[in-house]
Amino acid sequence: MDNLKEINCKEIFRNAYENRYTWKNDFNGYQGKCIFSINNTIHEGKFLLGKDFKPHIQKIDNDKIVQSIASQLFEVCIHRVKRQFQSVHSENNFNLVKSSESGIEMSLTGKNEGDKYRVKNNCINMVYRKIHGTIIEIFVEEFLDTGIGYLSKKYSSQQIDPDTLKANSQKLEYEDEFINIGKEDYWILNSRTIKYLNQNQEEVIQKFVFQDLYLLN
Repeated sequence: MDNLKEINCKEIFRNAYENRYTWKNDFNGYQGKCIFSINNTIHEGKFLLGKDFKPHIQKIDNDKIVQSIASQLFEVCIHRVKRQFQSVHSENNFNLVKSSESGIEMSLTGKNEGDKYRVKNNCINMVYRKIHGTIIEIFVEEFLDTGIGYLSKKYSSQQIDPDTLKANSQKLEYEDEFINIGKEDYWILNSRTIKYLNQNQEEVIQKFVFQDLYLLN
């Protein structure tokens, strides 16, 4: 393609980055009911997520399940924080790797050297990032257009060893559903299904459901 040199990866990524759905800065948290099921075993409780993004789970005694629910709530809300592109990526350069049907793939040099992203239709549909010494690779199949930004709806995630560049975790398949609550267009996760194969190559299905959701004042 003759026009590849004209592709401005930084601008393409910036537009997609700013097209993500985020919460307003005056977000005060929300609460509701949480239901966790794994292969048809069900646990029900209540949760509160404060403006500090710390989840509090009540009425579930199993510490492992409490931690699992809390980590999903935290992981979702941390991606709703609005951080300016310049403050996150000012020390990075975006370099074209290739352009294909799947999107425009780019690699970073600078502060986040080695990270990679792919953008299609103004959405980031692939992330390859080094986080806490491990590479996380995410591929997004489906997005939800909220009208004020997009949310990843169906995607996979896998950890990769930074030394061997081989997968060192099972591949997790996610499917998220969101609900719009409040008058200010707050899109909140109301269900997440995670599928993966265990050590015996048997499929495990975890489901997190969040109901009776309302915003805290």
